[in-house]
Amino acid sequence: MESVAVVAIPFPAQGHLNQLLHLSLQLAARGLPVHYAAPAEHVRQARARVHGWGDDALRRIDFHELAISDYASPPPDPAASSPYPSHLMPLFEAFIADAPAPVAALLRGLSASHRRVVVLYDVINAFAAEEAARLPNGEGFAFHCTAASSMVPHMDGGARLLRDVHGLDDQPVHAFVTEEFLEFIGKRARSAQTIPSSAGVVMNTSRALEGEFIDFVTQQLAAAGGKKVFSIGPLNPMLGPSADELGATRHECLGWLDKQPAASVLYVSFGSMSSLRGEQIKELAAALRGSNQRFIWVLRDADRGNVFGDSDDDESRHARFLREFTRETEGTGLVITGWAPQLEILAHGATAAFLSHCGWNSTVESLSHGKPILAWPMHSDQPWDAELVCKYLKAGYLVRPCEKHAEVIPAAAIQAVIERLMVSDDGLPVRQRATAIGEAVRASAADGGSSSKDLENFIAHIVR
Repeated sequence: MESVAVVAIPFPAQGHLNQLLHLSLQLAARGLPVHYAAPAEHVRQARARVHGWGDDALRRIDFHELAISDYASPPPDPAASSPYPSHLMPLFEAFIADAPAPVAALLRGLSASHRRVVVLYDVINAFAAEEAARLPNGEGFAFHCTAASSMVPHMDGGARLLRDVHGLDDQPVHAFVTEEFLEFIGKRARSAQTIPSSAGVVMNTSRALEGEFIDFVTQQLAAAGGKKVFSIGPLNPMLGPSADELGATRHECLGWLDKQPAASVLYVSFGSMSSLRGEQIKELAAALRGSNQRFIWVLRDADRGNVFGDSDDDESRHARFLREFTRETEGTGLVITGWAPQLEILAHGATAAFLSHCGWNSTVESLSHGKPILAWPMHSDQPWDAELVCKYLKAGYLVRPCEKHAEVIPAAAIQAVIERLMVSDDGLPVRQRATAIGEAVRASAADGGSSSKDLENFIAHIVR
């Protein structure tokens, strides 16, 4: 009988898929047998979009395709009253309804041939916690893929720590999602049951980013039920200043970056679950043009549920605008309408800063490579991440608070904050702070660092 099998069960949205795949690759690189289970199109999506790993690393993972019902996969609605990507709800509903049966079958099969089955499940996936608990030799760990500090307000004394000690404003997730999603999380996904059902919690964060909050969460979870906490971030690989895609064909934007001066380019991206209104796109374009700063702008709408079933090209919505804008900014900027190699862009020495929606993936990737952030949160946990970056870490500036999502931010306001961060003396301490944080995060991930030790402790615990 083999010793230990690790099974990763992500929630099928890009930021969730990506983080658990990075963790799976790290565990597999250390010799553990790792299984990664998601719907077929999301296995394909995760594999196609992962950066910083070569094909050989992916071959170490056993991928399992979970059969779920057909679901509607409509395009996003940039003009919707809420910026939350409600068009993904049919996928989420189908996944929570149908994935438990194939996950249970997979776990039973592995349980029969291994001494222990360790299930790493996204905190949204309560069904996976339940299936792990049913195994006679199973052990489940909740994977928390947002900031550790996002848990603090929900714990005894947490609100006081944030507000009174640090002057931080609570930015509750429920205020920045839809009622439909809240009902889904509470009644069908039953996500609140996940951490209490677990043997412990694994978090994609670093003491260099949230050491005090990690300590607080660790103490609270230990007191509440003896939960072990492992803070092992950043899960994204640490890439050099001119990183290639490890044997893959280089994206054209990296060649363009090679030709730019050091620390001169603003990277602009709103992630995989956000879409800007047409009016806002025009104002952002005017700000980029007016700032005279070099830039790479990923101009694409939010993912559909099935990214391979798209019938419309993102570029079609912006075709006329793009032709004119590209001509006006030739030599200064580059617009990407498809998927961009974000990790390589942020690691590149020519990249100076990141105008970001502040998803936790993007936040960690930016700070781990020492890039300050212009925060433009859209929904979910992003407002809290922006609060953490701008007020606590002091590694960025807020462009627009999330509660003003219905307003169009004028070009002049956007341009002013771009210039403040990129070129002004006022922005120098923020740029220096981000550089120092990047060094500290990389040190935590290196041999002997806190995150590296926590990862080794986690491995030692599950193979005991």
